[in-house]
Amino acid sequence: MTSYLARMTHSSQEYPHPSSSVSHIAPWQRAVIKVGSALVSPHGNGCSTQYLRAISDFIVASISQGKEVIVVSSGSIAAARGSIKTGLKPSIAEKQAMAAIGQMRMMANWAALFAPLPANEHSHKASAINCAQILVTVEDLADRKRFINIKSTLETLLINKIIPIVNENDTVAVDEIKVGDNDNLAAHTAIAAQADCLIICTDVDGLFTANPRTSPSAQLIKHLSVIDANVMALAGGAGSAVGTGGMITKLQAAQKCTQSGIQTILINGTKASSFIALANNQCSGTIFMPHAKPKRARQDWLAHTSKVKGKVFIDAGAAKALFNTGASLLAAGVVGTQGVFSAGDSIEIVHADHTCAKGLVNYSSTELTRILGRPSSQIKAVLGYCESEAVVHRDNLVLSALDA
Repeated sequence: MTSYLARMTHSSQEYPHPSSSVSHIAPWQRAVIKVGSALVSPHGNGCSTQYLRAISDFIVASISQGKEVIVVSSGSIAAARGSIKTGLKPSIAEKQAMAAIGQMRMMANWAALFAPLPANEHSHKASAINCAQILVTVEDLADRKRFINIKSTLETLLINKIIPIVNENDTVAVDEIKVGDNDNLAAHTAIAAQADCLIICTDVDGLFTANPRTSPSAQLIKHLSVIDANVMALAGGAGSAVGTGGMITKLQAAQKCTQSGIQTILINGTKASSFIALANNQCSGTIFMPHAKPKRARQDWLAHTSKVKGKVFIDAGAAKALFNTGASLLAAGVVGTQGVFSAGDSIEIVHADHTCAKGLVNYSSTELTRILGRPSSQIKAVLGYCESEAVVHRDNLVLSALDA
């Protein structure tokens, strides 16, 4: 690791040392670093180490300090652009073919960055750090068993000092089964890995009061403790012609993570000085402060990752019991359903036209229409069996962040 640390030191001599313009970040042990397409493929065609060298140096230096890092990397399609003959607007099949080619190139690029450096008179030859590729779709994340498998794989790789490189499986994903952007995928990954920090690397300095590309008076926002509608309104469209996301997806990712107790940092990944600052527990961009009480892993999955299959409508008494006493949802408080769902599916719980909770339902939509409004003691008489006295048990229920 010595040569990597030396390289970080050498880089710090080329860029200004972090000044008073930076903010202190909370110490972290496990981080997810999201790297956008504009950093992996700056010219939108093929891979480059132009910006990734400083990122990889920071990752290796962090690992040498006993920390753990997971990378969520975009850029597979951009890495193979030009390899497949396409029209002005590539088809889904053409994009998936480019992704299949680009994944190989992108992973080879990351692997080369973590390869050992040659020995010199100042340092011994460093050992290579192995990488592992993990490709996921939203269905993998929404399914509880597959989500647990992803979580276990990440844990095993980190235990063995291997850097997981995560990306959406664009070779098979189509619009209806896509996460849609790697900012939100990074948030889901951070939740699955129970990370304590999400670092989003982009090509702007952070979140501004206006678009810094068009407004000279735009001011960098250094700290945010709440991401509300006013903050979301600051986001514009996609900032790069190469990437698929924009500031809105970064704010969505930050919102998911901060609600789960995960510190989120937005920095300019094109500047090596950003990583010099991070190495000194400082941030030159925007810090999104985590909520004081992290939720349990199962609650995180329910709140942010599980795929909703339907809705259950409840009365005022049931809503009061959920929020005031932490009770389970009983059939007596259910007044209606929407959609077709099975036992074990994730559903939204709605009161007064507002989604107040999500949970795993114990009865199908067909069963629930037969028992809604009835006391639990009558379930067996109506259905002939009673899987559970609760429609949604409190251990499988998470209240809305707006009301919790």
